[in-house]
Amino acid sequence: MGPMDIARWPALAAGGLDEKMGFELTELSAERASGRMPVAGNTQPFGLWHGGASCVLAETLASMAAYEAAGEGGAAFGVDLNATHHAPAREGWVHGQARAIRIGGTLGTWEVLITDDAGQRLCTARVTVALRRAKPRPEPDGAREA
Repeated sequence: MGPMDIARWPALAAGGLDEKMGFELTELSAERASGRMPVAGNTQPFGLWHGGASCVLAETLASMAAYEAAGEGGAAFGVDLNATHHAPAREGWVHGQARAIRIGGTLGTWEVLITDDAGQRLCTARVTVALRRAKPRPEPDGAREA
């Protein structure tokens, strides 16, 4: 499978955690990924946005950007997630934007800013992802002679 197409995302996420949490992808490249989740259905028992939902949003966005960075035939695997929660949300949508800090040969790190509808910062996360790039395939014997 090649780089992710935003239009294909809902079908690929069908039945997974992102779909269950109402995740919507709005922008995607290796350098930046954006999306949102509704507060409704993603709260802790006191009616506030769940900190774990921020972690899911952060890792989803960073992993998707990392997949883009890995390129066609590559893969990406989260290896570290750090999140600091700054403020609660009670309603509306929570928005996330992952921006690449560094994309190397085997590891990439993205900072993810998570805000509410008013733009107030709710969480700052950092996600490091292992990048497995596709290995070039050798040409079959005789392919150069054709």
